[in-house]
Amino acid sequence: MKLWKRNAVVAAIVLFVCAAVYLNWSYSQEGMEGSTDTGKVLGEAALVGGQAEDPLLSETAPVSTVSGDEEATASGESSSSYFDSARLNRQQARDSALSLLQEAAADEKADQASVDQANEAIQSMAAFTLAEANIENLVTAKGYADCVAFLSEDSISVVVSNNAQPLSQTDTAKISEIVMEETGLSASQIKIIEAS
Repeated sequence: MKLWKRNAVVAAIVLFVCAAVYLNWSYSQEGMEGSTDTGKVLGEAALVGGQAEDPLLSETAPVSTVSGDEEATASGESSSSYFDSARLNRQQARDSALSLLQEAAADEKADQASVDQANEAIQSMAAFTLAEANIENLVTAKGYADCVAFLSEDSISVVVSNNAQPLSQTDTAKISEIVMEETGLSASQIKIIEAS
């Protein structure tokens, strides 16, 4: 009975981890599809005045212009890379912790209390992963550019990108409501950080 219970918990954890990896992969694919658009972007800057055919023979160096929209795009790309790296770092840390907990749960020399504690931590980690994914999906569904959540036992930090627009009190209230519904945490336990 004990072996069956442990295998069921491990199978559930593996299922949650696979679901998280699939969601992460699918979101990264969506982001890549948006970046392969070959059409003209509204506000895209163009070099005016041209440049000599051979820049080495020309007396003036080619002029490079960057518009405000391109700067916003560049900061949006760095913001996107922040979210991607934050998700990757979070997943790597969880994977490392999960492997340690699975080893502890599978250790035949460990007492039952240690095994139960390891299994409980694994289940808690799976619940955190699922709650974070739900929060991120719901926040982006409300129209925000990107979101990453970091949930712990008694608090949560949510980093939100709002297309280079500052978050208003209404935005903060919407995000807090989503987090409270998904986690049961109070407003004082929620920290919302605006990505720049």
